[in-house]
Amino acid sequence: MTPTPPSPSDKRASGNPAKQAEINLTVKQQREQKRQEKLAEYQKQLAKRRRSKLVWWVVGVTAAVVIVGLIVASIVFAPAPPASYTPGGEGAEIEGVETYENTTQHVEGTVEYEQSPPAGGPHNAAWLNCGIYDQPVPNENAVHSMEHGALWVTYNPDDIAGEDLETLESQLPSTYVVLSPYEGLDSPIAVTGWNHQLKVDSADDERIAQFFEEYWRSSEVPEPNAACTGAIDAPGKR
Repeated sequence: MTPTPPSPSDKRASGNPAKQAEINLTVKQQREQKRQEKLAEYQKQLAKRRRSKLVWWVVGVTAAVVIVGLIVASIVFAPAPPASYTPGGEGAEIEGVETYENTTQHVEGTVEYEQSPPAGGPHNAAWLNCGIYDQPVPNENAVHSMEHGALWVTYNPDDIAGEDLETLESQLPSTYVVLSPYEGLDSPIAVTGWNHQLKVDSADDERIAQFFEEYWRSSEVPEPNAACTGAIDAPGKR
C-alpha cells in the first residue's frame, strides 16, 4: 500500500515545539507585513485624493477671485453713462449767461457772425450731425443744429485737454449736443444754445450742467424737436 504524501500544512508543522513556534511567528509576520502594505497603499491613495481635492479647491477659489476681480474692474473702469437732462427749461437765471436776438435764415457760403462762437443767425441749409468732434466744425452747419435745440460746446484747445476735456465730456448728454475745439476762443469753454451763451474758465464749473438743464432741447428755438442726425458730418467726428 502506497503511503499518502504529507499536505502543505504538514510540511509547515514540526514535531519540535520551538521550531513550530518559529514557523508560526514567520507566518504572522508575513500576514502583518501584507496588512501594513495594504494600509500604506490605502493611506497613499487617501492622501492622493486629499491632494486632488485641495488642488481643485485652490483652482476654484482662484477662479472665483479672478471672476470677482473682472466684475469689479468692469464696474470701476466702465465708461460713465452720459449725463441726463430734462428737455426745456423753467426760466432759471444762470450767472454769466448772455442773451441775444438772432434771426433765422438759410444762406449759402460763409457767414460773418456777431458772436464768437455764433449763438444763432443765418446758417447753412444742412445741419451738423450732433456728436463729438476733435477738429473745428463749420459755424454755419453748427448754428443750424442749435436751431433744432442742440447745444454747441466749444473749447480752446490751448486751455482744455486731457483730464479737463474728459471732465467736460462727462457732462454731455447722449444726443442733441455738439462738442468741438474752437480756435481763438476768448475763454477756455463756451456753451451755446440758440440766442444764449455761457463762457466759463473751468470744465468742472457747475454752471455748465445748469445751462444744459435750462436750454438743452429748448422749446424756444426756431425748430424745436427737429432732427440732430441724418445730415452732414464734419471732419474729426468720433
